[in-house]
Parts: sequence; structure tokens; C-alpha cells
Amino acid sequence: MILSASGAHHYEMPLSLRSFTSLKRALLSSSSPSLLLRGSSLVPTMAASSTTTVSSTDAGAQLNQSAPSSPPVQVAKRLEKFKTTIFTQMSSLAIKHNAINLGQGFPNFDGPDFVKDAAIEAIKAGKNQYARGYGVPDLNSAIASRFQKDTSLVVDPEKEVTVTSGCTEAIAATILGLVNPGDEVVLFAPFYDSYEAVLSMAGANIKCITLRPPDFAVPLEELKSVVSANTKAIMINTPHNPTGKMFTWEELEFIAKLCKENDVLVFTDEVYDKLSFEMEHISMASLPGMFNRTVTLNSLGKTFSLTGWKIGWAVAPPQLTWGVRQAHSFLTFATSTPMQFAAATALQTSDSYYEELKRDYLAKKAILVEGLEAVGFVVYPSSGTYFVVVDHTPFGFENDVAFCEHLIEEVGVVAIPTSVFYLNPEEGKNLVRFTFCKDEATLRGAVERMKQKLRKR
Repeated sequence: MILSASGAHHYEMPLSLRSFTSLKRALLSSSSPSLLLRGSSLVPTMAASSTTTVSSTDAGAQLNQSAPSSPPVQVAKRLEKFKTTIFTQMSSLAIKHNAINLGQGFPNFDGPDFVKDAAIEAIKAGKNQYARGYGVPDLNSAIASRFQKDTSLVVDPEKEVTVTSGCTEAIAATILGLVNPGDEVVLFAPFYDSYEAVLSMAGANIKCITLRPPDFAVPLEELKSVVSANTKAIMINTPHNPTGKMFTWEELEFIAKLCKENDVLVFTDEVYDKLSFEMEHISMASLPGMFNRTVTLNSLGKTFSLTGWKIGWAVAPPQLTWGVRQAHSFLTFATSTPMQFAAATALQTSDSYYEELKRDYLAKKAILVEGLEAVGFVVYPSSGTYFVVVDHTPFGFENDVAFCEHLIEEVGVVAIPTSVFYLNPEEGKNLVRFTFCKDEATLRGAVERMKQKLRKR
């Protein structure tokens, strides 16, 4: 968790996964205030019969009894259930236990030289001061050109494209710029954890539809029952993190019809659009009548293995772009100038780059999927992204957190417990997520460790 000492200094106190799990179990077994997994953190809740409340400060004090001089945890109520993200926790534990990290979705290989060289040239050319707030013209134009090639839609790079500091900021700017307190927003669980956090910051009311294995199909009638005139937006992620599901034309068409009937917006996160394997990616904005009510979110990092550059963007009609830019102006204002010029170079590359990227990832995916099946997991289909979701229950652990704890400490491999991606963690307790955005030697090494050390109980 993050401890704020004086407003100017922040200290991170890592909580081991064993302590995390033990604390949760201990509190759940008592009649006292309990902490539950919610989103990506421990969440203070209460037993049904209790009328007392527990703040995050109280929870922090319980964890810091051995250090009475430590200041209490301080966080706004809208964020008190969100502590250190599961990705930070797992990556820290990977280092501690010398485990192979198949958890967090960042490549362990570098991006292409021609893009890195473009960044170096931009730096040497003196392109190092603040960029224009909504993006340098070269990048805005490159994004518009790519969008046209992908969707056949012509957009105005000056009025309909906004460059952000990664897609996570594009998501935040979209939600904070277009969603009012009390607005209803529909999410599909499991979901990328920043969605819930930013919606909480916006004061939105979340309506959640659960996608269930094996195919994680959209339950269309259930969705229809929750969408109404009170719904402000539906948040879509396709290809979908963490499941690898890709929304079908039929599902998107059904959602589009609901949106038009109820005057609903769509925020669509498409960062994995170039990592679609079993089917073609379909952008919601390309459906008839949907561009004017859709914000399309994307980034450079996943496609070009440059996640640390944090170059993202939002494409939307002018009336929606206005809200996105208003929020963006007071979040980051502008994004790294030389990296924007390099990103423009990247997006102008030929289609052969994307074809080679897909071939490379298909080979990596095969290594991981075949290995996980050989080890004994129930492996669910992944049509896109670089993630695979599996059922860990053949190995006899009570939930995903306990399994991941064992996997790290006893096997030396990191996966992500998916319960952190649900409003109700119980819905994800049987599933864990592995990533294959690693070199082939790393993937083979992880599979070999699991074959040698992971046993059914």
C-alpha cells in the first residue's frame, strides 16, 4: 500500500501475497470488520449484522501496529478500496522469489530499431519541449491515417484525434471528461482494473455484466435488461483483457442497436487490435451510425513493444472530443514530444510489420497454450491479445490468490489472479491469467518449471 508521509513523499510498504491471503482469511473467519478482494486490492467491508464502519485509515492502522510511528493511510473515499495494484504486487514478488513473470503484460524484448532510432533523431533535433496539448500534428495525422486504413472512416486529425499519455490516460480523460456523477456506465467483467477506479473517481454508478467461460460470450438478454435511458455509456474492450475474447459482429451489432435506442455512448478500448488471431478485429466506430457516439481508445505500446513510452490516443467526433480534451488538459496536458514524433514514424510502417508481429505471437502463444495443457490446466480459447486464461482448480487450491501464491513461492512462475478484475471476486476465483509476451526461451522455461514442480492435490 502507499503511505503518504507529508504530501511530498510517498513510501511503498509491500504486502506479501501470503500476508495478503492470511489477513483476508483471518478477517473473513471473524465477526469483526473484514477485508475482501475488490478490484485490485484489499477492500474494507462489514459483516451483514454489523452497524459499525471501518475506514481505510483503520485498516492501515491494523497493518501498521508494529510501527506505531508510521502515519496513517490517507486516501479519498472514492479511492479507498484501491490500493497497490495487483500488477505491482506480483512483479515485486517475482523479483523476491526469482520467479519467471508471466503475469504483467509487458514484453521482455525490445521494440523495433526503426522506431527507437526515430526517437533518438527527434531528441537530437531539439524536439524536447512541451508538445501541443492534443498531440503533435505529425502523430495526429498518422493516427487518422491508420484509423482510416483499419475502419474505412475518415477523421479530422485536428478535431477528432487526441494524443494522451498511454491508453490508461485516454480512458481516464474519456470517463472524467464525459461521465457525470450518478451516471450509469456498463462494464463487462472481467475488466482492466483502471476502468472501475476511474469510474469511481467520476462518481459513476457501475452496472456490471459478467462474461463467463468457456467462450466468454456476451449474455445479450442480460445486457438488454440493464441498458436504459439512465445509461450514459457502455465500456468495451476488444480484443479483451484478460480473457483474449474478441467481440463478434453479432455482439457489437446488438450493443450498437441498444445504444441507438437508448442514446448511449460507447467507450471502446482497442489496444490489442493488431493482436487478433482467430478472427478479424472489428471496431465499434465502424458500425453504421456508431461513430458519432463512440470514443475509440488505442496506444502504441502493445503493438510496438514500447509500453514504457506511454503513447496513447482517443478518436471521437468533435462533440465528444471536446470533453476528452478538457479532462486531458488537466491530467497530463501534453505527452512526451520526441516519443510522439517516433510514434508517428511507427504508425506509418507497412502492413508487413503487423503480419510478422502476428506470426511471432502465434508461435509464442502455441508454446504457452500447449505447455499449460500438458501441465494439466483447463485452458480457455484466446482469440486476441497476448493473454491466456486458465482454470486452476485441477490443482486443488481454494481460490486464485492461494494458487498464485503457491505458483510463485513453490514453482517460481508468476500468473495474475483474475478475481481482481471482477466487482464480485467470487466470480473469478477459479481463473488465473498468463501472458505470452515474452521471448520463447522464457516461455519454455516457465512451462518446464510447472511441469517439474506443479502437482495436482
